[in-house]
Amino acid sequence: MSSANSLKLLLALICLSAVVRKSDGQFEEWCIADEQTPDEDLQTALDWACGNGADCSKIQVNKACYLPNTLKDHASYAFNSYYQKLKHKGATCYFSAAAIITALDPSHGSCKFEDLS
Repeated sequence: MSSANSLKLLLALICLSAVVRKSDGQFEEWCIADEQTPDEDLQTALDWACGNGADCSKIQVNKACYLPNTLKDHASYAFNSYYQKLKHKGATCYFSAAAIITALDPSHGSCKFEDLS
């Protein structure tokens, strides 16, 4: 096996090992900002999420998820909050194509992203 193939296999195994399965057998998932989304579209989607059910209190100054203070990080927190709170009512992780589902927990430091699957 070539070193390039070995590296691809190793990366695939790392990604698979990072997927978290809950005790009921379901996989955990989080809704985060798509890095390819233009800032203007991300800001519009963030504003919509915060005005329509997302708990955006933790992305305020001096709160647990304020840092890093980037549009992408704040949008990710808001998108996930909205999605987790409302997916049982049919909400999706779409936000006009500004968001994606990930199996990798985006929590960092004292900032914990919920998964209410």
